[in-house]
Amino acid sequence: MASKERIQRLKDENRINILNAALQIVKDDGWQALSMRKIADIIEYTAPMIYEYFPGKEAILIELSNLGFRKLARRMKEAKEKEFTLPNQLEAMWLAYWDFAFENKEFYQIMYGVGMQCCEKQKSAQCNETIGYLVSEVIREIMASQYPSEELICRKYYTYWSIIHGLISINLVSLDVRDETNRHILKDAIHGITRSLVD
Repeated sequence: MASKERIQRLKDENRINILNAALQIVKDDGWQALSMRKIADIIEYTAPMIYEYFPGKEAILIELSNLGFRKLARRMKEAKEKEFTLPNQLEAMWLAYWDFAFENKEFYQIMYGVGMQCCEKQKSAQCNETIGYLVSEVIREIMASQYPSEELICRKYYTYWSIIHGLISINLVSLDVRDETNRHILKDAIHGITRSLVD
C-alpha cells in the first residue's frame, strides 16, 4: 500500500512540475513559446514522458486555465467574506477580480484568451461558472425585493463582467493608461451598475 501511495505522490509531483515549467516558459517568453520540448528541457524529462501525463499542449493549457479559474474564484470568495453589505461585497469581488488579472497575467490570458489563440475547450472551463455564480448570488440578494428573473440577473452579471473584462483586456494588450485612472474607471463602473440594481 505504501508503495502505491509513493508512486501516486511521485505522479502528482511530476504533473505539478510539468505545469510549473509550462507557466515559467510563459512568464519568460509568452504563450506562443510554449512547447512540450521546452517543458521537457526544463524538468529534464524526455518529451514522450510528458505525454504520459498530458496528451498534448492543449491539455496543459486547459489544466492551467482551470487552475486559474479556481484561484480566481477563491480570491473573489475571500474578498466577499470580508465585507458586510451586499454592494460592498460586489465591489470587493470585482476589485479582487481586477487585482488577480494583473497579478496573474499569464493565467488570465489563458483563461480568457486575451491576446492569444485559444481553443474552444479552454473557453468553456467549468470554474468560470463558479465565478458567475458568486457574483450572481449577490446580485440576486440586492434585487430580491424586485423578484428578478434569472435572465435579468444574468444580464446584470454580464454587464459587470463585460466592462471589467474589457478594461482588463485593453490594459493587458496595451498598457497606456495609468493605474490610478484605471481604478477610477473601474470603481465608477461598479458603482454605476450597482446603483442600477436598486433603481
